[in-house]
Amino acid sequence: MRIETAFLNGTTIRRLIPIGALMAALALAPARALRAETIYKFEDAEGRILLTDDPRKGREMRLLKRFHFSYRTPRSGGRAPALAQLEERIRRYGPLIEEAARRHGLDPELIHAVILAESAYQHHARSPKGAMGLMQLMPQTARRLGVEDPWDPAQNIQGGAAYLRWLLDRYEGDVELALAAYNAGEGAVDKYGRAIPPYKETITYVKKVKEFMKKGRMAFLN
Repeated sequence: MRIETAFLNGTTIRRLIPIGALMAALALAPARALRAETIYKFEDAEGRILLTDDPRKGREMRLLKRFHFSYRTPRSGGRAPALAQLEERIRRYGPLIEEAARRHGLDPELIHAVILAESAYQHHARSPKGAMGLMQLMPQTARRLGVEDPWDPAQNIQGGAAYLRWLLDRYEGDVELALAAYNAGEGAVDKYGRAIPPYKETITYVKKVKEFMKKGRMAFLN
C-alpha cells in the first residue's frame, strides 16, 4: 500500500496536516492489510508535509512521527476494525478505563491492552466460547465478579479490571502470570507450577498484550 500526501501543487504548508485524512483512507482498506503497516510523516525545511509508507522518501526531510499499525484480529474473533474506527472507540471508552484503573489500582495501559487484544473495543463482541463484551468476560466469571450486565461497557470494564486486580494479587504482581490466567484460567496456571501454560494461544496472548502495553494506546491515536 502506498499513501502519500502531495505538497498541494508545490505550495508551502506552514502547519501540520491532520492525520484524520490518513485515517479515513485507511478505513477504506481491508482490515487484513492494516495489521502490518507503517506510515511515516516527514517535514521538509520549508514546513511541507509528506505522509508515506516509504522511509526513503524522507532522506532529506525531518521525521516527525512513525505510525505503526500492527494490531491483529481480536480474541473474540471477527475482523480487526479499521484504524479510524479503533481510534474513536479508544476515545469513547477511555474515561471508563481510567476510572476503573483508579478504582482497582491498575495501570490503565494494562486495561487498554487487554481490551484491544480481547475485543478491539467492540462492546458487543461475543467469542465462540461465550465470552462477552469489551473484556470478554465468561458468564461464570461475570457472575463471580457481580457483573449484572456484561454487555454494559461500564460494568464490563469494571468487572474485567477487578478480575485483573485479583489475578495480580494472586500472583504477587506478576503481570505475565496474571495475563496467562486471564486467558487460560488460574487453574491452568497453577496446574503448571504457577507458570505460563504451554498453550500456543496463551503464550501468544501474553506476548501480544505486553506488546500493546509497551506501545501504549497513543500509538493508535492522532
